[in-house]
Amino acid sequence: DLAITVITAFLWLVSTSAWAKALADIKMSTGASILPGIESCKAPGTTCRFASVTSMGTLNVSVVFGLLNMILWGGNIWFVYKETSLRN
Repeated sequence: DLAITVITAFLWLVSTSAWAKALADIKMSTGASILPGIESCKAPGTTCRFASVTSMGTLNVSVVFGLLNMILWGGNIWFVYKETSLRN
């Protein structure tokens, strides 16, 4: 049980970190900073402006809850360790 709990907590940390990085990349790719890289916006006589982007508040909440869940699994490691015969 202890090994499975440690592995689960570690994998939850890795997956939460990967999701947070992916979310940061999504925000970067859909933000106003992409306008200079669009070829059609570089054409003479063309003006491009950034209007808006969909709110990503729920995605931010999912990262926070993922981190909180990882902390919960990390705390569970202590309780599982206390119940195993590994300690003296």
